[in-house]
Amino acid sequence: MTVEVAAQKIRVKFEQLSSWESGASRPSLPQLRKLAKLYRRPLATFYLEAPPTRFEAMHDFRRLSSDKIPIEKSPRLALEIRRAFDRREWALELMENFDEIPPEFNATASIGEAVEEVATRLRVAIGVTINQQTAWASDHEAFRQWRALFEKAGILTLQATGIQLHEARGFSISGSPLPVIVVNIKDAPRGRIFTLLHEATHLMLKDGGVCDLHDADEEAFCNRVAGAALFPKTELLNSRVVKLHKKGDPTWTDEELRDISLQFGGSREAALVRLLSLGLTTQHFYDRKHREFLKTYEQQQKKREEVEGFAPPHVIALSSAGPLFTSLVIEGFNRDQITASDVSDYLQIRVKHLKELQGEYSREA
Repeated sequence: MTVEVAAQKIRVKFEQLSSWESGASRPSLPQLRKLAKLYRRPLATFYLEAPPTRFEAMHDFRRLSSDKIPIEKSPRLALEIRRAFDRREWALELMENFDEIPPEFNATASIGEAVEEVATRLRVAIGVTINQQTAWASDHEAFRQWRALFEKAGILTLQATGIQLHEARGFSISGSPLPVIVVNIKDAPRGRIFTLLHEATHLMLKDGGVCDLHDADEEAFCNRVAGAALFPKTELLNSRVVKLHKKGDPTWTDEELRDISLQFGGSREAALVRLLSLGLTTQHFYDRKHREFLKTYEQQQKKREEVEGFAPPHVIALSSAGPLFTSLVIEGFNRDQITASDVSDYLQIRVKHLKELQGEYSREA
């Protein structure tokens, strides 16, 4: 936050907060507590001799394709990034306490490699088959299944709950073991699936951090790999819709794109991008449809936000933390290795909701 914004939020003058930061004066303990709450830091942090420097802040990230201009990182996004780093550290610590060795995600890639080969390598690393993919009955089930496969392959998957889609659809943290992919819970399930694959490609490139929008080559490469992994070339070309489509016709109906989308579990736009990469449509047709898709996304996002607003805290907490991290925290609690207060911190939920969370986790498991 800027000093002006922070001062306004704790109701002190700009000059007073500036004076505290420079060391010319000191806040009272009640004022310090307000700062700790505002900055989401333990009170003890302010008594350290130097600020903690555990990781480099990220600057760029995967956003809606309509957003070309870099924007200032919001405090909410900064918090989500810090939370992802924290959860990775906690997960590794709990695994060590349980004498568990996390699986290694060892798939690699280089920009310039054949996209189809990298996509196949990614699918093998995740362990997904086309029969599994086409059998998932709904968008939400497909996302849950993809997420489970990613975590089985050694990638911690989290969902950000406090940021808007125009700011970030996802980001990744490279590290071994247990790299992290974070997707935006406000995105549609199919959008989140594509983000998982896009960010996994960044991990294969050993490029930790959030997607760099200024590196057009890398972003385009990751998008192409994600599309090829989601819509495998042979299976797509042999699908009923593509076979029945008039040869040489670059226009695709909404019904055709919907059927491809339902079969493979990607969005209609992702399907069209994949068709474009295979030379089955034109950039002009895609650009026209893209504008239509953006309007649809805005309407769908409003509906999802309305539904999310009524979701109980324990459901949101579990969805955000995901099955792997939640299982580690609950096991640590059951083994008396962490306290209820720790569980509250790790899962970002009040202690009074822990029983509900455990019940919801047991049902999903």
